[in-house]
Amino acid sequence: MEKIWLKSYPASVPHEIELDDIGSIGAYFDDIAARFPDRCAFVSGATGVALTYAQLDEFSRRVAGYFQADLMLKPGTRVALMMPNLLQFPVCLLGLLRAGCVVVNVNPMYTPRELKHQLVDSGAEAMIVAEPFAATVDKAREGSAVRHVVVSGLTDLMPLAKRLIGDFVIRHVKRAIPSYRLPGHVRLRQVLARAPLPPSDSVQVDSSALAFLQYTGGTTGVAKGAMLTHRNVLANARQGLAWCKPFLAEGEVPVNITAIPLYHIFALGNCLGFAGLGGTNVLVADPRNTAAFVAVLTRYPFTSIPAVNTLFNDLTRHPDFAKVDFSQLRIAIGGGAAVQRAVAERWQHITGAPLIEGYGLTECSPTVSVNPFDMSAFNGSIGLPVPSTEVSIRDAQGQPLGVGEPGELCVRGPQVMLGYWQRPEETAQVMTADGFLRTGDLATMDEHGFLRIVDRLKDMILVSGFNVYPNEVEQVVMMHPEVLEVAAVGRPDANSGERVQVFVVRKSPSLDAAALQAHCREHLTRYKVPSLVEFVDELPKSNVGKILRRELRERAEHSASTTSASRN
Repeated sequence: MEKIWLKSYPASVPHEIELDDIGSIGAYFDDIAARFPDRCAFVSGATGVALTYAQLDEFSRRVAGYFQADLMLKPGTRVALMMPNLLQFPVCLLGLLRAGCVVVNVNPMYTPRELKHQLVDSGAEAMIVAEPFAATVDKAREGSAVRHVVVSGLTDLMPLAKRLIGDFVIRHVKRAIPSYRLPGHVRLRQVLARAPLPPSDSVQVDSSALAFLQYTGGTTGVAKGAMLTHRNVLANARQGLAWCKPFLAEGEVPVNITAIPLYHIFALGNCLGFAGLGGTNVLVADPRNTAAFVAVLTRYPFTSIPAVNTLFNDLTRHPDFAKVDFSQLRIAIGGGAAVQRAVAERWQHITGAPLIEGYGLTECSPTVSVNPFDMSAFNGSIGLPVPSTEVSIRDAQGQPLGVGEPGELCVRGPQVMLGYWQRPEETAQVMTADGFLRTGDLATMDEHGFLRIVDRLKDMILVSGFNVYPNEVEQVVMMHPEVLEVAAVGRPDANSGERVQVFVVRKSPSLDAAALQAHCREHLTRYKVPSLVEFVDELPKSNVGKILRRELRERAEHSASTTSASRN
């Protein structure tokens, strides 16, 4: 496909990025620490405790020294990292990468079964875990290759007085630490106290070396590890910098709100990008506590906030959100799931800044496309491919389609993964012969190169032979003023194959199914109108706030089979 999107690039954004000089993530931070040693790298939004780039450099090298010298782990050894958005996370992450280890990011909310799958599948030989989740590791460790465990207290990087008070509250007031054994484990504070520091070049890490096994697909089946190299991740960080830097003031120190968990590639990529500018990342450990989240935004005037639609929705509905200072806000990016127009318009009305939608996936480190930051309003697209990225819209036979024709979005670029860890067959299924990654998303491209996601291939609903896309139905339902959240799925039906069912969180009990269906009939053709409306108190979501349609599909399928059985 001709790169028609390049004609729509902002004048100051390059078409290509430099790739030849990309090294390791450790070397990337060596340069940042040398240029901005006293700047704040990360700050805990909850406690106000901050970490400069010089401190990040020192602490991470102590972690690296422990794993390479004390444990004598060889480069390429997989090490699991299981913690929420604490200051210790970037310290441990960078330390492991500097030691040449491959980081296996783990969701702290995993059950022992889910954790064990990831430990066994990755072959992790060591792990670092935040103490509230050590009991899960205790239950999942047996049968895995994990031989070494480092346990981090929640207050490990706090000043002494705050640490003592915090530890007492966590252990004896909140009782937030379940009991665990983990024989032979080491405390992170012991690791950080080690001396001497290893030289920064004690382990040579090439840009082509694996940096992460980033697990994905857990909501659609067995989670699998996307193999991301140092070059993949740094190329994507550089692509993001090329896209946003022209819209920041010269010499500005950007402040980025990190509410998405750092173990998620969306947050990780944003942090790496803003670090390249010597920016500050404000860590939000629990964004679902909307009142506390708004309080953090009030304390830290911010330049950038990446989040998912559900978080933007929650913020804009909080009564204190409008009191936040938005004078520094330049970049609000929605990703991870479709941004709903009603949410974007409400966001812009309150903040004065447009909500810019982008698109990415774990397999692309993650960013593929973003809307230009000089947009005046939400446009419903996922933007233009970022520099040095090629996209192709293809049919079921793999043939390229023309402008406006819907097909599978395929991506090629330096940010695309090597493949799935120890899954050559699954890798072959998603990689084309000419090096494009098949994303599994249906999309169109207009004459200006702007991409629009129609929906996930697997989420499409087939009603009497007609395609119905849940995103479209959800956008319409969200237009109703009494709707807080919605998810649309297909429900099996003996006559039509499937019917459209929506699960709705409403503002008040006064909204009934008939009124909502009447609203939908004004905006949707007949076969797209939900035939079933189920009101719920909340929708199932992942830890980053993505609505889990798979769980709702299973619920709808169970209801359909139960209804059918009762009729028989």
